[in-house]
Amino acid sequence: MKLNLVDARGRSCPEPVLITKKALELNSEGIQIIVDNGAARDNIKRFAGNLNYNIEVKEEGEDFVLTLKK
Repeated sequence: MKLNLVDARGRSCPEPVLITKKALELNSEGIQIIVDNGAARDNIKRFAGNLNYNIEVKEEGEDFVLTLKK
């Protein structure tokens, strides 16, 4: 399954979480989201975990790519 890629780099919290929420409303099976700071990464992980998504985090340079899947 191809997951939608959402770019939330350069955004400060809570915006990355709100972007994630909106993207998951459009595609509840899962998404990939790119963020560029640890606070956004941690907040999205917590948010997605509360919704019972499986979460995979990869570091790519200074960015984090989070894959959220049901």
